[in-house]
Amino acid sequence: MDAPRGFGGIQTIGRDQAMTSAASVTASTVPNRGTGAGSTPSAALHDIQVQPVPMAAARQMVERHHYLHSLPGGTYLAFGGFAGSRLLGVLTLGAGPFNAASLVDGAKAGDCLTLTRLWLSDCLPPNSESRVIGIVVRSLRKNTNIRFVLSYADPAHGHVGTIYQACGWLYTGLSEAMPLYDLGDGIAHHSRSLAHCFGTHSLRHFADHGVGIKLIPQLPKHRYIRFLDDSWRCRLRAPVLPYPKKGQIDGTD
Repeated sequence: MDAPRGFGGIQTIGRDQAMTSAASVTASTVPNRGTGAGSTPSAALHDIQVQPVPMAAARQMVERHHYLHSLPGGTYLAFGGFAGSRLLGVLTLGAGPFNAASLVDGAKAGDCLTLTRLWLSDCLPPNSESRVIGIVVRSLRKNTNIRFVLSYADPAHGHVGTIYQACGWLYTGLSEAMPLYDLGDGIAHHSRSLAHCFGTHSLRHFADHGVGIKLIPQLPKHRYIRFLDDSWRCRLRAPVLPYPKKGQIDGTD
C-alpha cells in the first residue's frame, strides 16, 4: 500500500496505480446525479453530495455511530455524504478478506474492493444509502480499473443486505465464517486488522510473543457483488442466488 498522499487538503491512500484516490474519484459525482440508482430522487436526495473525506474523519464517525464502532484494517478510501456543509454519513472501501478476489476467475487483489463500512444519519431522507452507493459505484467505474466491489451483510445483527438488493447487486450466498480475535483489550478485531497492524493474524505468532488471544466465533455473512466491468460477470465462480429475506438463516430458502 502506498504512503498517504494529499489532494487539496484531503489525505487519501492509494492501493496501487490501478486505484485512484478518493479525491480524484469525486470528480464524477456531480454529473452522475441523474443516472442509475436513485435516478429520480426527491429534492432532498438531490441535495446529498458525495465527497472524499480524510480517513481520520471517517474513522471518528464510524467509531461513534456505526454499530461495530470500528474501521477495519486495510480500509483506504473514504467518502462522506453531505447535506450542505454537514457531514451526515460515510462510506469506506478497502482490501476486504484475503481471498476476496478468488470469487471471480482470474481476478487479482487489485481488481476488487470491499465496501467496509456504511453509515448514514437517520435525518437523511429514505433511499439515501442507495443514492450514496450508486454515486460511488459509478465514480469507481469511471475513474479506476477496479472490476468489481464486494460487500457483506451480517445476519448476527439482523442484516440481510436490503440496501444492496435495492441497488441491484448480485447475491452469492453466505461467505466462509471467519472468527474475530480478542487480544485481551475487550475489542473484537478482524483478521485483516491484525494483519494490517502486526503483519500476521497467526495464533502461533501471538502465542510465541506472549500475547494471550481468544477466538470469537462468528456466523457466515451474506455476500453481495457489483461488477463495474460487466464483461467480468461471466467469470463469477459462485452461483447467483435469490435474495435472502428477514428471518432466513442460510439465504437459500
